Amino acid sequence: MTTAMEPGEPTSALRLTAIPDIPEVRIGDRISTLLLDSLEKAGINLLDGDIIAIAHKVISKAEGRLVNLDDVVPGSRAREIATITNKDPRLVQLILSESTGISRMRKGTLIVRHRLGFTSANAGIDRSNVPQNGAGEWVILLPIDPDTSAAKIGRDILDTTGVGVGILIVDSHGRPFRLGTVGVAIGVSGIPAIWDRRGESDLYGYQLEHTEVGTADEIAAGASLLMGQAAESQPAVLIRGLQLPPVQGKARDLIRSKDMDLYR
Repeated sequence: MTTAMEPGEPTSALRLTAIPDIPEVRIGDRISTLLLDSLEKAGINLLDGDIIAIAHKVISKAEGRLVNLDDVVPGSRAREIATITNKDPRLVQLILSESTGISRMRKGTLIVRHRLGFTSANAGIDRSNVPQNGAGEWVILLPIDPDTSAAKIGRDILDTTGVGVGILIVDSHGRPFRLGTVGVAIGVSGIPAIWDRRGESDLYGYQLEHTEVGTADEIAAGASLLMGQAAESQPAVLIRGLQLPPVQGKARDLIRSKDMDLYR
């Protein structure tokens, strides 16, 4: 449900609003313009400190990250892995091209270390909500550099409106020890990706020693509830009311380093 918001609302209330009527995105579209046009039609004025979460497929489509599997020639390694995983060798070749290593593979499953640093199934390559135009099967890849894409959208909005907003680019990831996918941030601009609260005191005066909050992922998960996974057609969500420290984070801040990764 989309509701209009008025300036001056109390910031103690957190509100997430799906931005309505985002049009089908095509290669070369200016995402900031699409967002601002839709916000204007909905009667929503941006405020400093607002955050806009955007489904990665919107960014990937604008950046031309669509690939027809008929154009992919699988190599010998891809064909070998395809036999093990029972996947299309052309898809496997794309997954390998987007990855720096394989974490796990079995029939029906290929989990890799993505070139952006995180671990995900199929390197984030997906067919859902991808237009199938003409012959062959089309799939979509993650943006080349989501942090840079997010920063550009934020700058464009600031230049156009004079309002500073945070930008998140969101993808859905599985988790190693829990069922179900959740929204995570793969691109961040204008807000902290990690909120380091070490040194603060809790209600009883205990000084926090290990508390680093994955702020960007928490916001992304909330926004993902409105975005949906099927035919909801709500790829952008406005978040208002968060009080965050003035830290300029990036999604890469969320990547656990190799020396700290006990599960790799």
